[in-house]
Amino acid sequence: MNRTPEKTETQKKCGTRGKSAEPGRKPDPIATVAVIGGGASGMMAALTAAQTPGRRVILLERQQRVGRKLLATGNGRCNLSNENALPPAYQGDNPRFAVPALTAFTPEDTLRFFGELGLLTVTEPGGRVYPLSDSSNSVLDVLRLALERAGVELRCGGPVEKILRRGRGFLLSGAESGEVTADAVILACGGAAGSKLGGCSDGYKLAKMLGHHRTALYPSLTRIRTAPEYPRALKGIRVQAEMTLRREGTKLSGMAGEALQTVKGEVQFTETGVSGPAGFDLSRAAASGGEGLSLHLKLLPFEEEALFSLLKNRQALFPDPEASELFTGMLHNRLGRVVARAAGIPGQSPISGLSEDQLRAAARKCLDFELPVTGVDGFDTAQVTAGGLRTDEFDPQTLESRLVPGFFACGEVLDIDGPCGGYNLQWAWASGVLAGRLGS
Repeated sequence: MNRTPEKTETQKKCGTRGKSAEPGRKPDPIATVAVIGGGASGMMAALTAAQTPGRRVILLERQQRVGRKLLATGNGRCNLSNENALPPAYQGDNPRFAVPALTAFTPEDTLRFFGELGLLTVTEPGGRVYPLSDSSNSVLDVLRLALERAGVELRCGGPVEKILRRGRGFLLSGAESGEVTADAVILACGGAAGSKLGGCSDGYKLAKMLGHHRTALYPSLTRIRTAPEYPRALKGIRVQAEMTLRREGTKLSGMAGEALQTVKGEVQFTETGVSGPAGFDLSRAAASGGEGLSLHLKLLPFEEEALFSLLKNRQALFPDPEASELFTGMLHNRLGRVVARAAGIPGQSPISGLSEDQLRAAARKCLDFELPVTGVDGFDTAQVTAGGLRTDEFDPQTLESRLVPGFFACGEVLDIDGPCGGYNLQWAWASGVLAGRLGS
C-alpha cells in the first residue's frame, strides 16, 4: 500500500488513517473506501469520505437506485431534520453513544450542508424541517448530484452477501454486486423496518461475519393495535391528546400499574388502533413492553373538577339534546358519542336527566379513555427499527469497530433511534458524517 510522507490539511480533517506496524511510522492512507448501503447515512458517509483528494469511494446499494426509502419519509415530503434533534431525544441500550455524532453535526449543520447543495428548506412549527418544494425528490436529487460531483462510484442492483478480512483490508462479494476490495468499509445498510421500501437484515448478517452482535429488534414508528371495541367506530378521526402507555397491574399479584411513557400530540384512530405522531412515538415501548399494556388518552386539556363543572353548566344551558350529544362542540361528534357510551351514558335520554355521578363518570372517561394494546404493526410498515448492532462494540467518537479496525457503522443499523419528526434522519446524517471521517 502506498504511503505519503505527510498528510494534507484536507486529509487531516477528513480521514486518512491506518494502523502503524511500528512506533513513529506514518499511518497508511485509506485509498479505497466501500460504503454498503445507499440510504441517507450511506450517501452522507460516502460524500464525507470522498472529500479526501485521490481517494476512491464505492457506494454499493442492493436496490436499483439509491435513496428509495428516503423518498417515502414524511409522507413523501422528507422531514429531513428537526431543530430539537438533540441527544436526550434518542433511545437505545446506551443512548449516550449517540452524543458525539449528534453534537459534532447538529441540525444547524444539516441545514447548512443542504443549503450548500442548493436545497431550500422551511422549518415548520414544532421544529420539523422540510424541503421548500415539499417533495422528497428535491432532497434526493441534490444528494445524487453531490455524489456525482464528488466522483463516488455507484454500484446498484445487487446486495453485498459476504464480507471478509483480507490482510489489513476487506473483500466484499455478492452474486450480483461482484467483488470489491477496500482498505476501509462503512456499513450503512439501515434496519429491518420498511421492508417494502428496501429495509432488510443484510447489515446485521454482514456485521456478524466480522464478529459483531446485535440487540433484540422491534418495529418502531408504526401503528399500535388495540382491542377492537372502539377503533372501527373512530376510524379516520384525529385529535390532539395526551396519551400514556401503561402496564396494568394484576389482581392476582396485587401490583399496581405503571406509566411507561407519556406523549402529547396528534393521535389518529385507525380501523385497528391508533396512529399519528403520538401513536408512532409510543409504538417502540408498545412493541417491546410485553403483555398487559394499555393506552390512556386524555382527550381534553382539563382536570376532572374543571371538566365536571363545564359539563354541569352545559347541562343547564342545553337540557334537551340526547345525552349522547353531551360532548358536542368539545370533541369530534363520533368520538364524543363513543366516550359517552363508554362512560355508561344512556344515549337517548335527554342531557337534563343525567345525574351528577353520570356527569362525573363522563368527565373521567374523557380524561382517561382506555384502549387495551394487542400489539403493533410489523416491520413491513414500520418507519424505524428499534435495536441494532451493539454500540459497546463501536467507538462512539469515530463509529469504528472495537473488534475490527477499519470497519465502521452508521445510521439505523446501530442500536440508536429517535422519535417521529425528523430525528432519525438527523441521526443518519450525523452518524454518516462521523463514520465518513474514518477516525480522523
